[in-house]
Amino acid sequence: MADARSAGGPAGEGFSAARRLVECAEAVRADPELARDALAALLARHGEHPADLAPGAFGEADAAELRAAALRMARVLAETDEDRAAGALNALLEECGTRPRLTRHDGHPWHLHVDRGDGAHWGDWFLASGALALAQLLTEHGRIVWGACAAAGCGRLFLGAGPGSARRYCSTTCATRARVAAHRRRKREDAGG
Repeated sequence: MADARSAGGPAGEGFSAARRLVECAEAVRADPELARDALAALLARHGEHPADLAPGAFGEADAAELRAAALRMARVLAETDEDRAAGALNALLEECGTRPRLTRHDGHPWHLHVDRGDGAHWGDWFLASGALALAQLLTEHGRIVWGACAAAGCGRLFLGAGPGSARRYCSTTCATRARVAAHRRRKREDAGG
């Protein structure tokens, strides 16, 4: 299983454990019973080896474990307080992680693993690698660079590790919609009072 090699960077720029984490957590939030095949396809898009995702290696019980882990990580991704987020990440690393080690497998370059090795369960692997990716982002940027969209009716998880101020919205569409709604609300308030 791949682990944290590059926690940031624009989409399409190599492997990112953080992008895998956000995409998986959002997919499971949207469909808590996301099918095993859909989870396997999502993981394959993020570089997991096809043999590791075959039904015999990644079965229904593994998918259920991964879904539960994704929902736990979704709560961390929605956390807005840096201290609480750091505490949650430390707790996950203590619960599911082990001493970091460098590894190279399946054609991937050298990267860190913090899971408990090849015998790690899918949920523990996902929690440990996701916690490591978010911990790297938090230390690199000195702030939370992920979140749940603040636009009314959205709440979609996002990763915003670029320069500038912290993001509050998953997309420019949601940001624009929120600004327009706030502008219209102010105009109504000004007109009425």
